[in-house]
Amino acid sequence: MPTLILVRHGQSQWNLENRFTGWWDVDLTEKGVAEAIAAGELLAKHGLLPTRAFTSLQLRAIKTLHLALEACGRLWIPETKDWRLNERHYGGLTGLNKAETAARHGEEQVHVWRRSFDTPPPELEVASEFDLGQDPRYAGIAIPRTESLKLTIERVLPYWESEILPVLASGETVIISAHGNSLRALVKHLSNISDEEITGLEIPTGEPIVYEFDDAMTPGERHYLKDR
Repeated sequence: MPTLILVRHGQSQWNLENRFTGWWDVDLTEKGVAEAIAAGELLAKHGLLPTRAFTSLQLRAIKTLHLALEACGRLWIPETKDWRLNERHYGGLTGLNKAETAARHGEEQVHVWRRSFDTPPPELEVASEFDLGQDPRYAGIAIPRTESLKLTIERVLPYWESEILPVLASGETVIISAHGNSLRALVKHLSNISDEEITGLEIPTGEPIVYEFDDAMTPGERHYLKDR
């Protein structure tokens, strides 16, 4: 039975500091490392052993994947990294403290930027310290200046359909280590969640979400492995 495992990266330093992160590269905290290891141990406990892995180009997701795979004895499996699994780009909000941003722009406006389906934050300025235009990992990629959840879905789903789904359909057990919004995009699609409802869905850090697929590659109900 083809099985998909989704894992949001463990707590990052900017999660801890309550800052908008987006595409900026931030490492895991000690708690985040522990969450990633615990995710792998949970996979081993349930005998749910990945055979193929996908992740983003961002350190927190890559490190979470490696820690989890090491914990379940699967660090050797084939792994693919792709920018289309990156977190949503938070544009001009990148690096800002969420509480301070709400105080400056109003809680209602910040809520719209964070939780609306199709309203992106202000664009990141070209001269910003968080501009990734010279980052070698994104050479040849049209880096977005900002993204809504809708725009994030528009890059995640084609990658899912062209690159990940065929691997899953071949009978592999696939693990994807990614981010709150790139995983929200996949969960919306797989669980047929409406545009209105998806904005309220939280993806917790370091907790594996599992989908099992039938012979027609129809996903069953999602469940958290910790609840089994």
